[in-house]
Amino acid sequence: MAKEILDIVDDNGQPTGEVIDRVTAHREGILHRTSHVWLVRIKDGRQQVLLQKRSEEKDSYPGCYDISSAGHIPAGVDFVPSALRELKEELGVEVQAEDLVYCGQRKFHFEEIFHGERFKDNQISNVYLLWMDREAEEFQIQKEELSEVRWFDFEECIEDVKNGTIPNCIYTEELEMVGKDNHKAQK
Repeated sequence: MAKEILDIVDDNGQPTGEVIDRVTAHREGILHRTSHVWLVRIKDGRQQVLLQKRSEEKDSYPGCYDISSAGHIPAGVDFVPSALRELKEELGVEVQAEDLVYCGQRKFHFEEIFHGERFKDNQISNVYLLWMDREAEEFQIQKEELSEVRWFDFEECIEDVKNGTIPNCIYTEELEMVGKDNHKAQK
């Protein structure tokens, strides 16, 4: 498998002109970019959010529920094109850039041990919301990346994440960002 090459970025998420491979970025905690897309819908009068369950083979948080679609941004690519590519690869979803509702940008850092190796994630993420009313079984999931997708009641999901009642690697702050913007461009 070819190495994934990422832009090294400054504190504002702007590429510095230097690149690094993903493995080294996570071993050394080098700042890089990701795109996060949260799929939401209204079902039976309640807002729902789609979560993916990460594959057991993932290099971080295997078997945990996560953002609907997310991914590292390859060197030379920007946030939105990367978000659109990840949606197609992970979920089989094709949409236009204007379908994404920008919710904001987050910077975060964490260190954990996964599969016996230290993993240092240091990233800047643009967060997007995408309205999509599609049943979970209609998504064409990328089996190498995720084992399933499932709709959760939005408010219950926030509580499940806060209380740790589902295995997850979700930041409540990010879900709340999406919740604030859920009225924008509702379809």
